[in-house]
Amino acid sequence: MSCSCSCVNDKKVKLLYSCSGASNTGHLADQVYRKLMNTGVGSGTCLAAVGADLSGFIVSAKDSDENIIIDGCSVGCGKKIFEKNSLPYTHFITTDFDVQKGKTEITPEVISRVTLEIQSQIG
Repeated sequence: MSCSCSCVNDKKVKLLYSCSGASNTGHLADQVYRKLMNTGVGSGTCLAAVGADLSGFIVSAKDSDENIIIDGCSVGCGKKIFEKNSLPYTHFITTDFDVQKGKTEITPEVISRVTLEIQSQIG
C-alpha cells in the first residue's frame, strides 16, 4: 500500500568530514566540524574510513546531497581522499580564514568565527 500523505522529507543530506591533523589548523578543522555537527548543519562521518576505501562510507558519500570537507591546511588530505575516490565535495581550508598554521592560537572565538563563516557559505 502506497502512502498518499504529503509527509515527504525535503531535508538534504549533508555529510561533514574533517581533518584532525597534528597542527593547530587541524585542531581547528576538527573543532569547527564538531560545532557544525552539533548545531545540526550536517551529520558527522569518518574521513579516515573514506580514505581506507570502506564501502559503506563510500556509498554514503556517493548518496549524500553534499559532502563538506574541512581541511586544516593547503596539503588538503580530505580533498585528495575525495578526488581519489571520484566523490563530489565542497571544500574548506581553515588557513583561508586568517588562521596561520603553527602560529594562530585556536581559541573559542576563532572556532566560532570560522564556524560561522563556513556555515554562511554552505547555507
